[in-house]
Amino acid sequence: MLVPKRAKYRKQQRRRIKGNAHSGTSVSFGEYGLMSLDSGWVTSRQIEAARRAITHYTQRGGRLWIRIFPDKPITKKPPETRMGSGKGDVYEYVACVKAGRMLFEMGGISKEVALKALVLASHKLPVKTRITEKE
Repeated sequence: MLVPKRAKYRKQQRRRIKGNAHSGTSVSFGEYGLMSLDSGWVTSRQIEAARRAITHYTQRGGRLWIRIFPDKPITKKPPETRMGSGKGDVYEYVACVKAGRMLFEMGGISKEVALKALVLASHKLPVKTRITEKE
């Protein structure tokens, strides 16, 4: 799973995800891409599940680029813990995804295989997605 090597601060505030993505909105590396249509958090487990679905379907053919990285720590307190006594421990890492952000890109394989693999990957993600091609 994807986890940052080091961070300046161990815990972050949650914040709201507002607006559309400004960068990372076009297919830059491959020929086909999976674009987010709404905002949300994508966990490192979900990214890994989508990646595994793509590589399994393509039988490790072609090339895959993951355009998001989970760099935001999310904390969680243990169950049945009373209020207070500080912020909880880091539970998982998420990538903050805005609408219009390119999540995955593929290249070097046929169109049918790429589209089917990206559809399988989109089922693993918590945001609505659209498959795009390079202009």
